[in-house]
Amino acid sequence: MGWRDVVYGAYERRVLKDLPRESLPRHVAVMLDGNRRWARARGHGTASGHQAGADKIEELLGWCSEAGVEYVTLWLLSTDNLHRPAEELDPLLGIIETAVADLADSGRWRLQIVGALDLLPPATAESLRASAARTQGVDGLTVNVAVGYGGRREIADAVRDLLLERAAAGESTEQIAEALTADDIAEHLYTKGQPDPDLVIRTSGEQRLGGFLLWQSATSEFYFCEAYWPDFRHVDFLRALRAYAGRHRRFGT
Repeated sequence: MGWRDVVYGAYERRVLKDLPRESLPRHVAVMLDGNRRWARARGHGTASGHQAGADKIEELLGWCSEAGVEYVTLWLLSTDNLHRPAEELDPLLGIIETAVADLADSGRWRLQIVGALDLLPPATAESLRASAARTQGVDGLTVNVAVGYGGRREIADAVRDLLLERAAAGESTEQIAEALTADDIAEHLYTKGQPDPDLVIRTSGEQRLGGFLLWQSATSEFYFCEAYWPDFRHVDFLRALRAYAGRHRRFGT
């Protein structure tokens, strides 16, 4: 163990000790950004960056469990990235399938797949569903795995499902429109039944949502970290929690 490890270890313990537990988030959403740039900076192929990013996930979930977080949403693949060349997309889908299966096999977390699974290759969608199904009896941290996810697509899907449900119940278009509320739409989101994210973390230095949880993050707090996702450290996570705990949440007001 080098001197840097000793220093960071002592710093992490101090930050963790000083965190006010009553002010920590219940739901943390993370944009796992920078895998390709991480690989490029090292002269490696894109797949190595995605694999390094996948290898970091279990570590993050351990940190979240330690901090008392109840829900985590991880954005692994956007709808926009589904249009990438097959030579990049196919290995990435395989990495995601394996990573999600490994999380399920650990037996530590309850997984929920969120996203437009109909846009994924059928084998990938089935693999993800099967992995999540194996965790439904787990009593622990709930992990939303966002694959083939886009915020606009989620809202469109929610409205579509709501309209079909109401129409099947015999309501007319005019009746549906007259009674429609924001809560009605929220009940048809991929994350229905869960609290909205309190804290959204994005790695790699980018400071934009890019379509992530557009509805749910309306009153969230945001934390932007310069580190590429594979380099994201425990101390970076603790700093995000500390920054969140030090804010006075205004909930959009």
